[in-house]
Amino acid sequence: MSSLTAVPGIRVGHVSDYDAITGCTVILCEQGAVGGVDVRGSATGTQELDLLNPLHVTTHIHGICLAGGSAFGLEAASGVRRWLERKGIGYQTAAAKVPLVPGAILYDLGIGRSDVRPGREMGEAAAQAATADPVVEGCVGAGTGATVGKALGMKNAMKGGVGSFSQRLGNKVVVGALAAVNALGDILQPQSKTIVAGARLKPDSREFADGAKILRQRRSPAVGNTTLIVVATNARLTKPQATKLAQLAQHGMVQAISPVHTVYDGDVVFALSTGAEDAEFTALGITAAEVVAEAIVRAALSAWTLGGVPGIAPMPHHSADSAAITR
Repeated sequence: MSSLTAVPGIRVGHVSDYDAITGCTVILCEQGAVGGVDVRGSATGTQELDLLNPLHVTTHIHGICLAGGSAFGLEAASGVRRWLERKGIGYQTAAAKVPLVPGAILYDLGIGRSDVRPGREMGEAAAQAATADPVVEGCVGAGTGATVGKALGMKNAMKGGVGSFSQRLGNKVVVGALAAVNALGDILQPQSKTIVAGARLKPDSREFADGAKILRQRRSPAVGNTTLIVVATNARLTKPQATKLAQLAQHGMVQAISPVHTVYDGDVVFALSTGAEDAEFTALGITAAEVVAEAIVRAALSAWTLGGVPGIAPMPHHSADSAAITR
């Protein structure tokens, strides 16, 4: 399966706690990656985004940490830094190497235990679990407690999760995306605009209500939402180009989520460049949007019923285990 880890230099690890229904996903680029970011949501929770500013002195980062737990989950990134430090990976300062790990969180406190959140130990475990194997999708990692389609509240919502996809651009360039989808809006097939998962008319129904239509007519319930995206490529990019790629990749969100970038969503796209291949930038941006849209749809299609919130995919055996799992 094509996923974010098809991009050379990228590894991904998940930790999921099925008792608390929360988790953490770590994207490692241990050899360093040029990064950019674009924030479109108005309810974001992030840290170390200044590292990705083209004016910042550093040129490369070493990982990205995505977590549930709302603002509490930002602590997970410190565990990733601790793991990288033990490996001797980081930005060389006069006294020590300092791992550079931006992070972002989504709100999942309303589905499981609100008093148990991803912390330093979970971030460290997710880094330890990182692999170049195809990304495990569904209710895993940062998507463990993710939900979508909340225009009528949680009782009418559906499960979101993690999805990933990649494409080749020519013979050498790869563009991949990972999405942790916890949107207020519905998830759409980009071509047909058919709702895949979203707000249901009734709690016991699978008939979709059309969240955008509902939100035009009434006030949003304002439950916690956020879609977090990481796009990576082995094409050579500068920091300004990585920032622009993150902006272009947002079009994938527009294609696959309705409504998106609301005042109740914390939508963020990170972009990473791990290689030195040549690519036409406009083509790169178009491809980034396509893989983001597909990753979002895959997140919905791969999510199973959890915490009383219905999902589309059948429940895998490991989800019945309340202990944390690592992949």
